[in-house]
Amino acid sequence: MSALVLKAGRERSLLRRHPWIFSGAVQSVDEGLQPGDTIDILSSVGEFLARGFFSPLSQIRARVWSFHDEPIDEDFFRGRIRSALALRRMLDLASETDAVRLVHAESDGLPGLIVDRYAGALVMQCLTTGVDARRELLAGLLVEETGVGNIFERSDADVRELEGLPVRIGVLRGSLASPIFPITEHGLRFNVDLASGHKTGFYLDQRANRRQVRLLAEGRQVLDCFCYTGGFSLNALRGGAASVLAIDVSPEALRMAGENLLLNSLPPDRFTTLEGDMFQVLRKFRDERRSFDMIILDPPKFAPTSAQVEKASRGYKDINLLAFKLLRPGGLLFTFSCSGGVDADLFQKIVASAALDAGAQAQIVQHLFQAADHPVALNFPEGTYLKGLICHKTA
Repeated sequence: MSALVLKAGRERSLLRRHPWIFSGAVQSVDEGLQPGDTIDILSSVGEFLARGFFSPLSQIRARVWSFHDEPIDEDFFRGRIRSALALRRMLDLASETDAVRLVHAESDGLPGLIVDRYAGALVMQCLTTGVDARRELLAGLLVEETGVGNIFERSDADVRELEGLPVRIGVLRGSLASPIFPITEHGLRFNVDLASGHKTGFYLDQRANRRQVRLLAEGRQVLDCFCYTGGFSLNALRGGAASVLAIDVSPEALRMAGENLLLNSLPPDRFTTLEGDMFQVLRKFRDERRSFDMIILDPPKFAPTSAQVEKASRGYKDINLLAFKLLRPGGLLFTFSCSGGVDADLFQKIVASAALDAGAQAQIVQHLFQAADHPVALNFPEGTYLKGLICHKTA
């Protein structure tokens, strides 16, 4: 077995079962290794620590498949997939939705593999050299273990560039008459664009948080920022919101939001869309002294890595400060960050600072996280990427 040897003293994270090995921790690597090749990860004195795969172009030079001396073969991957599927069955989400995350990368022991089920289709993302080299094997196992014959590949996330991998989008197994796929969530129907929608088509991680918006929206005038295809907006209307103004920079997303509204026979007279840059729109609303009873801030990822944290923090503070100014006393702010480089403590500090600068007094009513089918391995805290707050403005 080819090997990667760590520098002296750099084995501590592996002993804590963290699955990443950064380039700066590497002492030597056997010659002739190809991207995705299986390797043994050894301490500086030759002690076996883990078995993983090699990523020569990434700052994360290797990722761990297993901390045991075991074959990394078809049976290994079948076992990991079966374990992930068993957890989702235990969660018993069928009464809530037919759209579920089945495999959540490192947290399910398969670094870089994302698999989402949208009713009768799977969407698969291969984000690392290890899973990309085994995509055909993994696709075959997924068909066998789920019984779903249609797999659409969405290996187009920015992180693939860091791994030296090309974009790959298209049908991998079976056939799809159309990339637009209907799903149901909490009694609402949504059309999902598997080919060009955000992430794998829909923000499955916000499922529980969309439910919270529905429970608290009755009678409120709602501003849904970065609304995408209307997930939060439609739940607010189903919850009895007096009105919803949904804003996004994408005209295509707003078009689909309107279609989803009609799909659910929700009142069009209470739903308005606006295309625009969110920062500019919020400043304009501030200058016009507009106000709302509920504001939802679900922006895209501002800080993919820790290198962008400072810039991202300014962006988060700016939109939250503007939101507090637009929020009426007694109003609720649902605010989120999906940036891995911004942890929950930092995000709360940013929101608190924004409230202070806006001259607002507020309480945290609830901390929000990603849905349960996006689990977080205890040895991989980076898996907690989505964090949110419900803030109640008291004055």
